[in-house]
Amino acid sequence: MANKLSAVIIMGLAIFSLVSVTSATSGTATYYTVYTPSACYGYEDEGTMIAAASEGIYNNGGACGQMYKITCTGATNAGVTQPCTGASVTVKVVDLCPSPGCQGTFDLSQEAFSTIANVNAGKVDINYTPV
Repeated sequence: MANKLSAVIIMGLAIFSLVSVTSATSGTATYYTVYTPSACYGYEDEGTMIAAASEGIYNNGGACGQMYKITCTGATNAGVTQPCTGASVTVKVVDLCPSPGCQGTFDLSQEAFSTIANVNAGKVDINYTPV
């Protein structure tokens, strides 16, 4: 009986971990270097682990202050074939990355981008989840 219960618990944990991994959303990230003024906070300093969100995520300002965990998953061009550092970064949405100029799902601060990828890549594929 105890062995069956242990097996069920282990199976449940395995399924839970797969669900949490697959709940990430795919997108792309670029970076920028001028952080103020921002659409959410004007000239208020919000640190360097920040991001501008594309219009779909920004949601007319509804994303201001929201935190996202971002992980590089691969290259988007032939310039840097393996740009990812293997690290993740948590960023706060402080700005809008408006189209048509917005080149990614998130436009990260240079500091946030360099945490997850080589800045020479310029743009990388990512997974992101709200935290």
